[in-house]
Amino acid sequence: MSELNAKIPVGPLAEKWTTYKNSINLISPANKRSLDVIVVGTGLAGGSAAATLAELGYNVKAFCFQDSPRRAHSVAAQGGINAAKNYTGDGDSVYRLFYDTIKGGDYRSREANVYRLAEVSSNIIDQCVAQGVPFAREYGGLLANRSFGGVQVSRTFYAKGQTGQQLLLGVYSALNRQIARGKIEMFNRHEMLDVVLLGDKARGIISRNLVSGAIDRHSAHAVVIASGGYGNLFYLSTYAMGCNASAAWKAHKRGAFLANPCFNQIHPTAIPVGGPNQSKLTLMSESLRNDGRIWVPKDQEDAKALREGVKQPNDIADADRDYYLERQYPAFGNLVPRDVASRAAKERCDAGYGVNVTGQAVFLDFHSAIYRFGKEQARIKGLDTDDDRLITRLGEEVIKGKYGNLFQMYQKIIDQDPYKTPMMIYPTTHYTMGGLWVDYNLMTTVPGLFAIGEANFSDHGANRLGASALMQGLADGYFILPYTIGDYLSQDIGTGKIPTTTIEFEEAELQVTERIHRLINNKGSHPVDYFHKKLGTIMWQYCGINRNKKGLETAMEEIKSVRLAFWENAIVPGTAEEFNEELAKAGRLADFLELAELYAKDALFREESCGAHMREEFRTTDGEALRNDTDFAHVAAWEYKGEPRNALLHKEKLVYENIEVKQRSYR
Repeated sequence: MSELNAKIPVGPLAEKWTTYKNSINLISPANKRSLDVIVVGTGLAGGSAAATLAELGYNVKAFCFQDSPRRAHSVAAQGGINAAKNYTGDGDSVYRLFYDTIKGGDYRSREANVYRLAEVSSNIIDQCVAQGVPFAREYGGLLANRSFGGVQVSRTFYAKGQTGQQLLLGVYSALNRQIARGKIEMFNRHEMLDVVLLGDKARGIISRNLVSGAIDRHSAHAVVIASGGYGNLFYLSTYAMGCNASAAWKAHKRGAFLANPCFNQIHPTAIPVGGPNQSKLTLMSESLRNDGRIWVPKDQEDAKALREGVKQPNDIADADRDYYLERQYPAFGNLVPRDVASRAAKERCDAGYGVNVTGQAVFLDFHSAIYRFGKEQARIKGLDTDDDRLITRLGEEVIKGKYGNLFQMYQKIIDQDPYKTPMMIYPTTHYTMGGLWVDYNLMTTVPGLFAIGEANFSDHGANRLGASALMQGLADGYFILPYTIGDYLSQDIGTGKIPTTTIEFEEAELQVTERIHRLINNKGSHPVDYFHKKLGTIMWQYCGINRNKKGLETAMEEIKSVRLAFWENAIVPGTAEEFNEELAKAGRLADFLELAELYAKDALFREESCGAHMREEFRTTDGEALRNDTDFAHVAAWEYKGEPRNALLHKEKLVYENIEVKQRSYR
């Protein structure tokens, strides 16, 4: 075990990023034209990085496994993006955003990176407005803000419930401009299957053309991993079905340390599981908790009647409802952080108060908000404030303007009108805070291999605050990586083109080809999804909202058993020389089955509860997460040593010089 060097600049926290930018090595425009960069993933992080690097003059190769960068999972982000602009005049600041993020992550993230993120957040909004992103605006034309969980200010900029889509279209326009100029060579429907190292430096990748099956070599002076998170370990999640961990896991197997792999987020506001054959869950944006009130019946008999269909939600009188978040956490109410809301929902359902057929759901109710907004609009318009039908209609119009597409989506999936009856929600896997370990430069432990966005671990600690994912992705891509990668590439001005004919490229390609042939020639009896569902069940049961030592030890053994069974008994139809989605899924699941065991090992090692990660052995007297700052105030970074259970631990000590570390409380 060794201590990791994060390469954090010296000096006061608020001056570190400025000092860093003033002291790095620069590259002239003429020299940038001779340097190549590979970007794997073209969501918000990868797309903004590729576009910015190309704008600066670098030659960029960008890869995505979808048919277009517009398909990146960033498109699914709903509620908004944070920035410390203090437009509402409610006391926000760069420091407040920094503090809320550190506290929200339960003091398990790096001060310097988080402060830098808060510092550049305002630039992101200006950039996106200039691109034409249609953020919501107030009556006078100023950009509107709303609140998200874990904060007491309004700093979230949004475009209805489709913020990710609108931001991605802005990135896509910047990307297309550089493609048209010839500065970006775009590889759609290509999947990265390995990183190639020359000496100790990342110098390229091996990719597979998902349409033709062709295996290709690509070289560059640096490689950027921007491939998102690994939440599909759980099978059922809010991730798109294609989201996977393969790029990051291949980087890990080539020497990049994987940090805090057990840190994943459980989102409290997803549509509940509907049955055993479901393959995906749908997110209902956290922004809904601005106006929706979460409740279950106070009486278990009412809950039973709701489950059996004897009663409907509106049959339960307000006095007979338990608005449990407002009761338990009066200071934040329904806007507590995601981990707190998720655990509270699970506790109520486990206690017998769940309200859907499975007993695994709580209500998210907008009746109060509709009435409040309707009254306000009636007063503004000089209409009858005693006409309940009018007030309801006016209130529904306001809610539709703020959340209309989310309500429409819910109605299409559940076939219930959320304007008339409360939504049903339940926690599910949503985001991974763990990822490839990176230093202040966003470089992994492999020189020349960078990781940005959700693919790295750096900013969110043990729990991500809502609307911070889009902020981190665009901050990394637009405003941080272009500086830090330039400092690294300044050493390569005279290197020249990297050849792909070396023995290292040949060996990497051979290993990729052999693995594909093994999968194709494996004549088992069960499809890939059979094993993925088994893995998901294990992960949710033992590594989900609550964990314990015995369960995690069981998980490690059962995951290994599923992995061995997969390689012995999976069937992959078709050939490797064609479009073969089952082959692509098989390769991704093979990586998940290795990563999952390391996930369980990391969770077992971390003998504390922090953020979204409740170890049942470590709780406060009132049932909250109990951290162990003496033994675990560090980043756990794992080095690949063959079998996941043999991974070697390295630590980065987390030092807090600018905030007071204390037990989190949202009461």
